[in-house]
Amino acid sequence: MNSDNIYERGLDKNSANFVALSPVSFVERSAEVFGDLPAVVHGARRYSWAQVRERSARLAAALRSLGIGRGDTVSVMLPNTPEMVEAHYAVPALNAVLNTLNTRLDASLLAWQMNHCEAKVLITDREFAPTIAAALRLLKDEHGRSLTVIDVNDSEYAGAGELLGRFEYEALLAEHMPLARLEGAQDEWDAIAVSYTSGTTGDPKGVVTHHRGAYLNAVSNAATWTMPHFPTYLWTLPMFHCNGWCFPWTVAMLGGTNVCLRRVDAPHILAAMREHGIDHYCAAPIVHNLLIAAPADMRAGITQKVRGMVAGAAPPASMIEGMAKLGFDITHVYGLTEVYGPAAVAVKRDSWADETLSEQTRLNGRQGVRYALQEGMTVMGAADMIETPADGETMGEIMFRGNIVMKGYLKNSVATAQAFEGGWFHTGDLAVMEADRYVKIKDRSKDIIISGGENISSLEVEDALYRHPAVLSCAVVARPDDKWGETPVAFVELRADANVTAAELVAHCKSLLAGYKVPREVRFEEIPKTSTGKIQKFTLRERARVITSK
Repeated sequence: MNSDNIYERGLDKNSANFVALSPVSFVERSAEVFGDLPAVVHGARRYSWAQVRERSARLAAALRSLGIGRGDTVSVMLPNTPEMVEAHYAVPALNAVLNTLNTRLDASLLAWQMNHCEAKVLITDREFAPTIAAALRLLKDEHGRSLTVIDVNDSEYAGAGELLGRFEYEALLAEHMPLARLEGAQDEWDAIAVSYTSGTTGDPKGVVTHHRGAYLNAVSNAATWTMPHFPTYLWTLPMFHCNGWCFPWTVAMLGGTNVCLRRVDAPHILAAMREHGIDHYCAAPIVHNLLIAAPADMRAGITQKVRGMVAGAAPPASMIEGMAKLGFDITHVYGLTEVYGPAAVAVKRDSWADETLSEQTRLNGRQGVRYALQEGMTVMGAADMIETPADGETMGEIMFRGNIVMKGYLKNSVATAQAFEGGWFHTGDLAVMEADRYVKIKDRSKDIIISGGENISSLEVEDALYRHPAVLSCAVVARPDDKWGETPVAFVELRADANVTAAELVAHCKSLLAGYKVPREVRFEEIPKTSTGKIQKFTLRERARVITSK
């Protein structure tokens, strides 16, 4: 310490003036000041913030009795239920690490992930018993690891599924007195969660996030969306995806109501919106498209202002325009698992309201600018690390820097070093920066189609296809071509009542795109998607190669 600096003499950190940032503190505050207000709604179950805090503190006490402490991993295989909300509060309160498992993964991948993050406890819903039973066998047989299993017997699940573990969730909570306080981390750099990427090119990578980043992103969510106190938030977004984009902690901070949803489809979403007066929800574009395609009578009775956040995949212009016509206020955000979910937003300026709907759609369709509490976002050349000009034409890679960036990849120092090369996090998304410094994605680096030496953005072609009223979902990928190197091929799913030919869609694209960008073939097939709505283009690229070889 420099004794000549008067601001460093006798002005040390202490428990009165410095507390490590952790989103767990939001739960304690809401229980203290909003304890009587609703916190969770799930079917017939209703919990206030005081009750949620107590249940979470009981779960934390139970996990502590099972030996869980700082740096231990607790895996959860849960849909959007109260138990999933409570896990987001209880596990970090012990300074343990939460590993939310994708409920659509197969047993072998689940076993691999739980072994890789060295999980000690698994909390699992009865619905997933067959897959989890197989995963537990693989975990023991292939990895020599066993763990303590806690079964959740959700009141809203009426299907089959055996209980696999030593403990049943509700009984376990009843056996333990709640912790006096949900403390959180002593060091805000401590890990709060590990989330696995899709692993489409090799083993998945375990993205390790920290308490400080989760706290700041939860605050940024509220600031970005200008969320008021006491929102009624519908869980259409899987909480296993980037910890629900940190919204379990955002809703806690605002004393809001978590409306849980086991099944995500248009009838259940719209019924919940009508019954509970939902005013906020998040979802990938595919979910928003379900609402656009739903019959008008299914949306009847929803009179409140509904605000939706879209991310997870670049939304087509037709989706943004379609939601605007329904009267839903959509905010477009952008991010990745490595930046806690959303870390950039297409901030709406007042002047945009004077533009045509088409121009508003274009402006809102951009990935935008960094979150208020993210320190940096720019577009650079990946090789030279020089920022591209803000001309809307020069392409580079989107990069982030700041507190809302992961610690790194678990047990993968090489991938971590590559991701942080040059002092920025490399997203792999190719984009341009426009004159107002809003960023617009052109494509993932691996999804750019290079035809005759010209770059074709698959997103641009998809946008054109989505503008046809018959198209429900589409994806454009490269296929090998002896003459051009690569040409675009489109995979399309049609709306239930639609009828259109491939030739008609090609003609539609020709009216909107330069000739070399038009798909050479349109195939009407089911499009593979992840559980969070992202289209699995790697699968489609394989299909396209098969098409070419025939």
